Amino acid sequence: MRKVRRRGWRVAALMISTAVLPGCAEMNLFGHLAKEATSDAPPVAGSAAATYKVGKPYQVKGVWYYPREDFDYDETGIASWYGPTFHGKVTANGEVFDQNNVSAAHKTLPMPSVVRVTNLENGRSLVIRVNDRGPFVNGRIIDLSRRASQLLGFEGQGTAKVRVQVLPEESRVLAGKAQPDGASRGEPQVAAAPRESVTAETLPPPGASERPRPVLASAPQGAQSRGTAAAEATERMLAAQEVQTVPVARSNAIFVQAGAFSRHDNAVRLQARLAGVGRPAIQQINVKGQTLYRVRFGPLTDVQEADRLLDAVISSGQQDARVVVD
Repeated sequence: MRKVRRRGWRVAALMISTAVLPGCAEMNLFGHLAKEATSDAPPVAGSAAATYKVGKPYQVKGVWYYPREDFDYDETGIASWYGPTFHGKVTANGEVFDQNNVSAAHKTLPMPSVVRVTNLENGRSLVIRVNDRGPFVNGRIIDLSRRASQLLGFEGQGTAKVRVQVLPEESRVLAGKAQPDGASRGEPQVAAAPRESVTAETLPPPGASERPRPVLASAPQGAQSRGTAAAEATERMLAAQEVQTVPVARSNAIFVQAGAFSRHDNAVRLQARLAGVGRPAIQQINVKGQTLYRVRFGPLTDVQEADRLLDAVISSGQQDARVVVD
């Protein structure tokens, strides 16, 4: 009887975990979600297998995430990378993860999205396709495939200060291509480029000479032709996996931001509440014509210190706290 009850408890626990985060069968110590490929058909890698997915709000380790379309996304923070543990497993939008291809996981951006990730420590910049969810480790804003981390020059150290910018037109093109009814959502409806154009290219070595960034082509006439040309141009850009070198500030400081408010008194209250954690400062900034008051700790010496402080701030009840780089 004891064995039967234990088995029943395990089944109940599995049902509960599935209800919290449907479709995800595993989360490893690095805080990343994955599931095994279960289809009898051979796995398909890359955009040929893509489905466009925004997703519903979900919860991981007590934290809620709210996926949404955000074509203005532009954030700084800490990037990490993932590889062998998830190699060959299914991503959150139905592709098969290959650690030797360039891809990325993000907590809330639509899948697929196209982002430019810039390593603020060495100036390397790379256009990357987001096709997975993660990382679910406090203080990380994006998880890159192993190959992407190699091209950006931080595989050995494990993390890097980065800037992540959505490329809006390219992201809209992929959204329209991956979703057959994209036209009904106001997105371009285009045909997929041949798969070989994505997978057959050879990766350039880090630091390779720059070539002009491909520009989305436009066909002479017809929405269908323009959409197809734009999709093919986006696929070529992603397939090139070209590392560019861009100017970056010599010093990018790390901060833990506990919150940002439009009212100064709200910032003062949070500052007082966090007195037991440390001595946060209030910074006034202007964002798109709106005055905000940020409550921040820092500058901090390294990622490890930021991780420890972020955990303490979150434990105090400030779940929206995050690590930023300025």
